[in-house]
Amino acid sequence: MEDYENIDKVTRHQLIKLIKGGNAHASLHDALHDLPKKLRGVVPDGLPYSIWMLVDHIRIAQWDILKFSTNPEHQSPKWPEGYWPKHHEPQDDDEWNDTLEHIEIDRAKFIELLEDDELNLFEPFQNEPDINLLREALLIADHTSYHTGQIIMIRRLLGDWKS
Repeated sequence: MEDYENIDKVTRHQLIKLIKGGNAHASLHDALHDLPKKLRGVVPDGLPYSIWMLVDHIRIAQWDILKFSTNPEHQSPKWPEGYWPKHHEPQDDDEWNDTLEHIEIDRAKFIELLEDDELNLFEPFQNEPDINLLREALLIADHTSYHTGQIIMIRRLLGDWKS
């Protein structure tokens, strides 16, 4: 039993580090650091989205994963339109800042789930036999990492990324 407890503890620790980002790639915080306000809503030629759209998409998806992981009655938004903002740029600084704050709050709430050793990482969710907390943790990390890379790519295309 001691080996399992150690494996469980190490797994939770590694998942938390993965969700926070910055292991083998830039974190979301790093990708957005010093982003000029004027670039938030720019859609580069040939791309379908702006940095704002990616950031808000990260917020919506992470919120959905958190709710799905904590409430078996949760109804996810309709795909794909429910997961993307309607506009290319935030309405104002408040919307931008609120979105970033919600990403942090929901991430912290999900990390609290991982820190709760009473929750089994491998136990299937009530109505989803193929889905468990481990899968959802990996999904948050994978999804955020993927779109963080896209944010950096857009900043490079716009001449605003120092590598």
